[in-house]
Amino acid sequence: MTPIQRTQDAVRILCDAFLEDAPMRWLFPGPPEQRRLSAGRLFEGAVAESAAAGTLAMTGADAVAVWLPMPVGAHVAPPPEVELPERVRIMVELLAQRHSTDRAHLYLAFLGVAPERQGAGIGGALLAEGLRRADAEGLPAYLEASSPRNVPLYERHGFHRLGEPVHLPDGPPVWPMWRENKEN
Repeated sequence: MTPIQRTQDAVRILCDAFLEDAPMRWLFPGPPEQRRLSAGRLFEGAVAESAAAGTLAMTGADAVAVWLPMPVGAHVAPPPEVELPERVRIMVELLAQRHSTDRAHLYLAFLGVAPERQGAGIGGALLAEGLRRADAEGLPAYLEASSPRNVPLYERHGFHRLGEPVHLPDGPPVWPMWRENKEN
């Protein structure tokens, strides 16, 4: 598979996995096909960045994990001069308030499983693989759970909630979570 095909497949898996996700519906409240197009543009940048860093993980056409290495001082929120749709900017800025900049870590920006394969343990296996990498590198990990259903999965993998969930204005909650690296 070519690198371009790999990133296109990753974006497609994420679009399918997150199409009916509550925060995604809040971000892009239009009809599903418009939401898919908008979400695809959102995912493309993160997937490309993860692929360039060598941290994009996939299991065939079933699941994808978009890990981003975050050095000390790195900010997730783009500078104000970068134009983003209003709701995307609001969400990014709210979540950035909880995202640590004082410690290097791996950021799980997205973990998506094809809808017909959800609940089969594929996402958990892909998550465990990324966490083994974080542990090998001596790095903690950070993510934002977009569904209350996913919080226990992440807790089983050693993540803990960073306080109360972030509530999007007139929208759903999102749970920032942190996991310390395991001692080697």
